[in-house]
Amino acid sequence: MADDWHNIALRFGLYVGLAALFGISLFGFYGQRLSASFLSFGRRFTSVLLVLAAVDIVFSACAILVTAKAMSGAETYSELTTHIVGMVITGTEMGVAWLVRMGVLLAFLILASASIQRRPQFGLLSVLSAISLATLAWSGHAVMHDGVARLSHLASDITHLWAAGAWIGALFCLIMLASMNPASSPDAVEVLSQTSSGFATVGTIIVVLLVITGTVNYLFIAGPTIRTLIDTQYGLLLVVKLILFVGMLLLAAANRYLFSPKVELAIKAGNGAKASQLLRISLLTETSLALVVIACVAWLGVLSPIVATQAR
Repeated sequence: MADDWHNIALRFGLYVGLAALFGISLFGFYGQRLSASFLSFGRRFTSVLLVLAAVDIVFSACAILVTAKAMSGAETYSELTTHIVGMVITGTEMGVAWLVRMGVLLAFLILASASIQRRPQFGLLSVLSAISLATLAWSGHAVMHDGVARLSHLASDITHLWAAGAWIGALFCLIMLASMNPASSPDAVEVLSQTSSGFATVGTIIVVLLVITGTVNYLFIAGPTIRTLIDTQYGLLLVVKLILFVGMLLLAAANRYLFSPKVELAIKAGNGAKASQLLRISLLTETSLALVVIACVAWLGVLSPIVATQAR
């Protein structure tokens, strides 16, 4: 049982870290089109990306050890040998995906260490982080199929990961902008207003993708039935996740139609700082819900979909 919780904790850390890495990189890419003043904040986002990439490498290294211990049947980590770990890395699809992730994260670190503020560099970082995030699909339920079903489930799962990452990363970026001191960063409130309002189109696309791919993933795992939602631990946890997701949608709508316009009006009145505080509180609440959703996803990943299917 302890190993399960170790696995869940590491999965949570990887989901948050890799999703944020992709989402912040992507926000740095399209944020420069939403606000002309966004470029001046590029270096701050790059510093966060460097820390995230380093943490993701550490979590990934720990995750492969947990996986090797589980697959080998070793009682303790001291029983693991380089041969066992090497077999897991080179002899399984998940291990190969792990190798790709580590290589991409190292490349990301090198690129992010340079002075990166321009849109093309953020675009390249977005590609690298998208690849690293996609590798998580090979450690989930998507690999339970064969043939076309396998490829379709993987494609849906990867798209779901990317959409979730784009949302999480945007939340982190908006919180960073909303938390900056107007005295030391006078453009922060204006950039916050422009990017939060401009995020509406991107946010709509993200929600549509999450709903479609989430439905497809459920059908692949449990089939066209709702009994799984009430008869199994997997289903009940999924219901909790869906309720939290609805809560996130309501907060996102409040940000878009209530708080963002207030910030814009407050800027015109010369009092943008107070309005940005309200937006920050809403963003923090939405992000808290998102983190609980990711915790549910990390837990769902260690529950057997076979049990859920048999419950039909």
